[in-house]
This record gives sequence, structure tokens and C-alpha cells, in this order.
Amino acid sequence: MSTYEAAGVDIEAGERAVALMKDKVARSRRPEVVDDASGFAGLFDASALLKYRRPLLATSTDGVGTKVMIAQQYGKHDTIGIDLVGMVLDDLVVCGAEPLFMTDYVACGKVVPERIAEIVGGVAEGCRLAGAALVGGETAEHPGAMGPDEYDLAGAGTGVVEASAMLGPERVAAGDVVLGMASSGVHSNGYSLVRHVLRESSLSLDTVLPELGRPLGEELLEPTRIYSLHCLELARAVEVHAYAHITGGGVESNLSRSLPAHLDALLDRSSWTPPAIFGVLSSYGKIAQRDLDRTFNLGVGMAAVLPADAADAAVRLLAGRGLDAWVMGEVVPGSGQARYR
Repeated sequence: MSTYEAAGVDIEAGERAVALMKDKVARSRRPEVVDDASGFAGLFDASALLKYRRPLLATSTDGVGTKVMIAQQYGKHDTIGIDLVGMVLDDLVVCGAEPLFMTDYVACGKVVPERIAEIVGGVAEGCRLAGAALVGGETAEHPGAMGPDEYDLAGAGTGVVEASAMLGPERVAAGDVVLGMASSGVHSNGYSLVRHVLRESSLSLDTVLPELGRPLGEELLEPTRIYSLHCLELARAVEVHAYAHITGGGVESNLSRSLPAHLDALLDRSSWTPPAIFGVLSSYGKIAQRDLDRTFNLGVGMAAVLPADAADAAVRLLAGRGLDAWVMGEVVPGSGQARYR
């Protein structure tokens, strides 16, 4: 006799997962969230936008990439959702948008309620850190298409910015400085190269190296730092011209996207020391500097472009919020490229 359960889909497990994650999701709630008794849609009170003269909605979607394979291998699932939020909502804040809400999608080979609750709980915690609400999501069981311990996750977010306050390349001017904001580690980009290094070297996720002081698996699963609230507060306090979220492609590639065609950003590599994990990957993987630059954030998770006379105040403000920041370069005439000196 054929049943859905015999085909590999456990409806009761899915319902238990929802029950387990309910309290964690509630912690990300914003006042504008409206309950939908049916649970088919997430509702957000758009009257909150009436305070804007010309509100522009911003949206972004992303996943976590192959970092999920490290989480699965190491058996740690409670922070990978924070990585998802970082990849989605910190893209929104680049244009100056305040993240409002987010939805997520988890696909797995088998619903293990406790594991799903940990994953989605991480998404909810990331939303809380970003000041956004997790208003809905979906968990899909794909037996046969994915192994019982495999999963992947993706999400989409929505934010809003006043049209006259939108940040971007058109505001950047010669003489501006580039402010780097410290990353928490590798974040969520470059993990295909990370896994290649693991395969080709003597390293394992349980390896404890003196440089790291903890197992490599824990270091690689350090969640992505969430910058949204820091960036919003910085833009309220000082004049900010542009932001750049440093993700896949590294500092040069991502910062170039926030420059106009007639200006360059000259970066001083000596202005900061990358976290030890990047030296470990470089040494054990024999990775050339150019490949490091093009793959990893190297310790810079977000960059701001702002007037030189605002830099000191910006560094002090971010330090007061527990975030290290420093002047890492300057804007000069050029052709729209960020590059090291």
C-alpha cells in the first residue's frame, strides 16, 4: 500500500518542527507584523510606510552556499540561519534601506524536527539582530532527491528607504575615505575553496590549531556578522555616501560596485590584520594572494565610503557599538575600480 510516509515524507515531523521553532520565530517579531490565522501568508502593516515621502521598497534573495555542507558534516545547525540573514538583509542596507521582514525556505532529505528548529531558529535570531521580522517560510522534504542528513536553505527580504536618502555611487566624491568594518571570519563565501583545502590537506574539522584556539569546524561555522543596524545608525549620525557588502569576489570586486565610473578607491592592505583563519587557509591550501583577494573578505565584512572629516566620528560610533572599524583607503580620480596600492 502506497502512502506519503512510505514515500519518505513525514507530515507529523513537519508539524512538530513548526511547533519547536514557534517561540524562536516570535523573538524576531516587529510591531508591524499582523497575524494570519491560516498561516499561508506573512502579513506586514504597510501603513508603517506612510511616514515616508517617497518610500522605495528594496528586496534581496540569497542562500548560504556550500557552508551548509560544513554545518552538516560538523553536526552544528543553530547558526547557519544567521548566515542566511547576513547574506540577504545586509545587501538591502547597502542602499540605505531598513530591513523590514524576511521569509525563508529550507529543503531537506528528511525532516528531523529538532534540526529544522535549530536552522530556522538561527534565521529568527539573525532577523532579530538585523531589526527585521521573520514573517514566514517553508520547509520541504525531498526524499530521494536529497540524503536524509542533507539540507539547503535560501531566503528573501524586503526593506524600505526614503528616495532622497538612498545611498550609492552617485554620492561618492574624490577625497572620501573608505571605512572598513571587521568581519567575524570567513562569513558565507568561498566555502568551495575551503572544502577543497580540507580535502587536499591534513586538516579536519576537529583539528585544533594554536592560531585559532578552537576546533577548525567551530571557526568555519562562526556566523556571519550582521551589519544592518550598525549601518543604519551610522548613516543617521554622520554623512555616509555609500556602503559595500563584502561577499563573494572579495573587497576589490564588491567595493567597485559602489564607485562611480570616474573614481577609484585606493586601499591600504597594511591598515588591518586579517583574522588568523585566512592565514591557515592560505598556508595549508597554498593559496596565492590574488586568489585570497578574489575569494574571501579577509577580515572586512562591510565597507563605508564617507567624507574624510566624518571618519573619526564614524570609528568612535562603531566602536561604541562593539564593532571594530578603521580607515582602509581613499577615493581618487580613476575608472571605477577599487584596488590595493
